[in-house]
Amino acid sequence: MAKNGRSELSEEDEQELGPEPIVPGVARALSPLVRRILGLNPSLRTSYGTNTYLVGIDEIVVIDPGPENSSHLDSVVGCGGDRIRWVTTTCSDPAHAGGVDAMIERTGAEWFDPKDGNTILGTEFRLTAHELSGPTQDHRTFLLEEERTLICGQLIAEEWAVPLVSGESDLSLTLESINKASKMRLRRIAPAFGHVVEDPKQAISATLERYSATDKLIVKALKGGATSSEEVVAIQYGNEDDQAKIDLLVSNIEVHLEKLASEKTVKQLKSGWKVR
Repeated sequence: MAKNGRSELSEEDEQELGPEPIVPGVARALSPLVRRILGLNPSLRTSYGTNTYLVGIDEIVVIDPGPENSSHLDSVVGCGGDRIRWVTTTCSDPAHAGGVDAMIERTGAEWFDPKDGNTILGTEFRLTAHELSGPTQDHRTFLLEEERTLICGQLIAEEWAVPLVSGESDLSLTLESINKASKMRLRRIAPAFGHVVEDPKQAISATLERYSATDKLIVKALKGGATSSEEVVAIQYGNEDDQAKIDLLVSNIEVHLEKLASEKTVKQLKSGWKVR
């Protein structure tokens, strides 16, 4: 059932979504200064949907208003109202930034330019932008100084691997950015997709391990005769029959291959990819 454009889930259904219920269209307080509203765009690339974050109390910055979806924007404006002073995004992907212009038009908010080091000084908070690229070419994160919470975009997620997109993602830069984030003395991580990360050190370690494990699978597949990203997927994920998932896996492997080539672990010949 839906009411006022919002999906309604039972308490049991909510709990199945994870440690803190994620309900589309419903604002959830994650801390004294941060609220989250889930966008209405679930997919293989966006998990349950884009997390829109509202930071502040008397003055609010909206981070990642999500796609241009009227019902979602209604929920965000209904939560923040005329206290919404700024709007910004972790990247320019429409899943994060599609609703920026509509949000500004509805609220009269200012666009906050998320260049590295730029800061918003709200009534109760200080929010600093950090250009931590890799997942996309224009990727950035926001550190809420008072709570040491990093609103990290696509950089880190606890329960799933954020898909890497060939032509957009740079895994070498992603790993550099993750290592920079690990030095920020974080208490919490708020990702673009999925649940809040309560143990940043463990999540960062797990994220790095996932990437390392994929590298090892690729090298193993190439040694076993694979010469392309499609063949690597066929060898290592042969039980997968969902074409959309297969396409995402192929894209992910291509980004890993580019990183492995830059490290001189593999090389690309006319006949395909080979281990050096």
